[in-house]
Amino acid sequence: MHLVIAGGHGKIARRLTRLLSARGDNVTGLIRNPDHADDLRADGAEPVVCDLEHASVDEVAGHLGGADAALFAAGAGPGSGAARKQTVDRNAAILLADAAERAGLRRFLVISAMGVDSPPPPGTDPVFAAYLKAKGEADADIASRPGLDWTILRPGMLTDDPGSGRVTLAEHTDRGQVPRDDVAAVLAALLHEPRTAGRILELISGSTPVEEGVRAVAGG
Repeated sequence: MHLVIAGGHGKIARRLTRLLSARGDNVTGLIRNPDHADDLRADGAEPVVCDLEHASVDEVAGHLGGADAALFAAGAGPGSGAARKQTVDRNAAILLADAAERAGLRRFLVISAMGVDSPPPPGTDPVFAAYLKAKGEADADIASRPGLDWTILRPGMLTDDPGSGRVTLAEHTDRGQVPRDDVAAVLAALLHEPRTAGRILELISGSTPVEEGVRAVAGG
């Protein structure tokens, strides 16, 4: 399988790239900073410099040609203001979806976040509130597209702890933490499970092996 990852230098994206390349899949990583190219090559990916805040639909679609799936793993990141939550976390996700449809690519995965479907509670940091709003709007846009076989994954609080390979994966879970290692493992399994298309799934650490958890949400 050939996967294109938008935000290819992100912490989850790099873990996923190493998993996929180790099992023989091909990965192309879209990156904004050319200085990150060598890191992606070391992980086993082919780096492509593409700034999703300024690229056209046709440009991005050209990078998706021949791919089997795309993953939106980009984000404005900590330290960015509310404006970039809109241009990256919302607009770039929608751009990638537009490009996938333009390229005729159906399988589309998204790393989202918990709590994006409802207004943030009073007192929420304004920038974090803008992030939740942007992710929620992007998810709603992507979930409305019959031309994509989309799966939206909403992990809990991310940690850099070693993965356990055991998770709780369901349409709704309690709040909790999950190592980035385990998020990457779940994404790798979702990528090869087309029956999870059209699902929004929450993910935290748990007791179910990753492959078993993905089979369960896929219906068997």
